[in-house]
Amino acid sequence: MRHCSLLTLTLVLTVGGTTQADNWTHWRGHNGNGVAPNATPPSEWSSTKNVKWKVKLPGQSSGSPVIWEDKVYVVSGVPVLTERTTAERPTTASPVPNQRSDRQRKGSGRSRSRSRGGRGAAPLQMLKFTVFCFDRATGKQLWKQIAVEAKPHEATHSTNNFASASPCTDGQHLYAFFGSRGMYCYTMDGKLVWKRDDLGNMQTRNSFGEGSSPTLADNKIIVPWDHEGQSSISALDKRTGKTIWKTDRDEPTCWATPLVIEHDDSKQVIMNGQTNARAYDLQTGKELWRCGGQTERPVASAVAGGGLVFIGSGHKGSFLAAFRPNGHGNVEGTDRVVWTIDQDTPDIASPLLSSGRLYFHKAKLGVLTCVDATTGRTHFGPQRVPGLDTIYASPIAADGHIYLTGRNGTTVVIRDSDTFDIVATNSVGETVDATPAPVDDQLFIRGAEHLFCISRN
Repeated sequence: MRHCSLLTLTLVLTVGGTTQADNWTHWRGHNGNGVAPNATPPSEWSSTKNVKWKVKLPGQSSGSPVIWEDKVYVVSGVPVLTERTTAERPTTASPVPNQRSDRQRKGSGRSRSRSRGGRGAAPLQMLKFTVFCFDRATGKQLWKQIAVEAKPHEATHSTNNFASASPCTDGQHLYAFFGSRGMYCYTMDGKLVWKRDDLGNMQTRNSFGEGSSPTLADNKIIVPWDHEGQSSISALDKRTGKTIWKTDRDEPTCWATPLVIEHDDSKQVIMNGQTNARAYDLQTGKELWRCGGQTERPVASAVAGGGLVFIGSGHKGSFLAAFRPNGHGNVEGTDRVVWTIDQDTPDIASPLLSSGRLYFHKAKLGVLTCVDATTGRTHFGPQRVPGLDTIYASPIAADGHIYLTGRNGTTVVIRDSDTFDIVATNSVGETVDATPAPVDDQLFIRGAEHLFCISRN
């Protein structure tokens, strides 16, 4: 680990604007850090305890739920031949194509070939890319809309799926992004407002599939598009779907989600990447600053707070750094890089920033590290978390607790503190790849088969 002295920061940085209470509008909440400052969800649950309802979901998705007031929204890719006619009734838990150019390959520092399918990929089939809306109080399905019926153009990894991006909402419209199948804007009651089904087809590394989620900011919806062809990042007008700006990126496939921060009365779009981590001007799409050092095929998304931006990756290497967002051009080796960590950094799960502490898993393992966000100095870890192994879901924070969820469906709850202290270990009994969503006194978990409402009531 390399530490740099942190001088007094004069900048003020907030993420995404005003805090949105009592809603979960995005993959990792309104501010993108994975923190629900007003939520008080249970720290303990089981098949018979604190599960208010669960509903069977057709198809597959690792997209996380979003919640606005009394409604919960999820997406899914539903096989046409095996689709259930509707999501089953809730049950209470009471007792119950283009290859990258030579220039692009050189720019990424690594050339690579694509295989015909992701590891263990299943045969391609027709899917109904579907948006579901459920009543938050009862789990009753209120509506569903089939955005498009299509056969994916390429396979995906055996642990991925074809509807892995999370939806997002501003309370007026819901935006569902199905990658190569397009972007769809609905009213909160399920009426289609606009669609963009002309975005093209991604060609992902080794046909591992797609997964980046869009991000809302002001009147724009930011669309990441990193793949083995010409990569880009775009801003669409959230009211009409028309492209406001589009910036090409010299990047291979990346599965991260953009983060929007506020700095010096303007806003930046922070995006991970294998060649460089970068920041763009939200209004124009112009690149502001960049820094190399990342590892292969980054997935983890950035977090920000306290005047710093934190970006890292952990596949075939380790890199995590804290950046001041007031740099220009290439900031590598400058004082805009406050500290770096070169071991035990996150791969698929993104880091969590809460109470001045940065939490992150080692690669995909149930091994957790907590560092001081200002200095990078270690509070604890790498610490093996009992009950957790492979990690896809990102950690979240609520009510003084950190929720760590593994693919085996186990969630270990620890205290949000400088020391490692387990509060409870819980399970929903099925695979969980999606990041849970805490709102008020509830926690919503999208499992492989069910949507769960964990509640104190």
